[in-house]
Amino acid sequence: MVFKTARTDLSATSDLTEDAGVAPVVSVVKTNPKTVISDIGLAMRLAGYNCHISTEVATVLKVNISWQHFYPGCSTSPWQLDGVLKTLQEDGFTDLIPTHNGTVVVDAKEGEINNKHDVVARSNGVESVHLEDVEWVPLPFEEDFLVLNKIYPEGIHIPKFLIDKNIIHLPTMKTHVFTTITGAMKNAFGGLLNFQRHWTHSVIHETLVDLLKIQKNIHPGIFSLTDGTFAGSGPGPRAMQWHQKNVLLAGADQVAVDAVAAKMMGYDPMDIDFIRIADEHGLGCGRISDINIVGEDISEVNWQFQSGNTLASKGQKMIYWGNLKPLENMLLRSKVTPLAYLASNIYHNEYWLRFIGKKRIREAMKTEWGKLFLEY
Repeated sequence: MVFKTARTDLSATSDLTEDAGVAPVVSVVKTNPKTVISDIGLAMRLAGYNCHISTEVATVLKVNISWQHFYPGCSTSPWQLDGVLKTLQEDGFTDLIPTHNGTVVVDAKEGEINNKHDVVARSNGVESVHLEDVEWVPLPFEEDFLVLNKIYPEGIHIPKFLIDKNIIHLPTMKTHVFTTITGAMKNAFGGLLNFQRHWTHSVIHETLVDLLKIQKNIHPGIFSLTDGTFAGSGPGPRAMQWHQKNVLLAGADQVAVDAVAAKMMGYDPMDIDFIRIADEHGLGCGRISDINIVGEDISEVNWQFQSGNTLASKGQKMIYWGNLKPLENMLLRSKVTPLAYLASNIYHNEYWLRFIGKKRIREAMKTEWGKLFLEY
């Protein structure tokens, strides 16, 4: 397999962006805590972000909060949000909106504080929006979806706030118990589907492809800046082992960005269903050999990450794909459903965080990235 690393001259900028019929560009930039803010700008410009994101409309910065607690590699880092905001402001963008979503098991408003996104927003003079506080409207177009019309036969609703705005996704490089990896494509999951999004977990890969179709209809520009400073291996998005990897990824093709992340983590991207299906439907490029990877040479990179399971995810998989499948509607769409949320919260917040996670967090705080986190 040939990796199309165009050059290692990181002074290059948007001259490497994709033309019609040319391979999509994904930049990979090495970084460190002292230079990460400028390195984020470098990664974005190297991937030609300003050819895809216009200053003429507002730009949503879609923050990823996978846990209301800080855990390395789990959620958008403060430097990730800070660097993207500063880059955009340097380049003349004025209407910038960090945007969060909660879930049935994650309080995003608490997470915004614990992950220091609120501090970053204030220091850059912008105000955040929480999608649970905005109006949700019927999808303003018809589409031949793979699964969403079946999951929501009464209609799909999305935040009106997101329509006709650019979006920049801010995922981290980590594994996931249901999707193997989670990144740019899955970052739309919380933003476009409300608190009933867990109904889609049994068809999660097809759902992510449908959500990319929606994004291409409602956003004039889409981009991603993926943070691999801390990266996570194991039963993500929460109960992972963190690793310092010191890299940043950026690109406009969300499928390609996730494919490069998957390759670096040790997977064949086309073995991951949502990447393969999106590629097959022409929504992006999942084949590493057809992606123009600029910046670092990743041809020999293989972190050998593994996704794994928690006790909670094993139970969920029995419901989605196992022996408990006949009980899925009763367990996930009835009055007993909150018991599943309670079980997840007890496991992650009371057991795993207390007895495993906090020790790992203390170790992370001793690193240079941990020290940078404490400075915010």
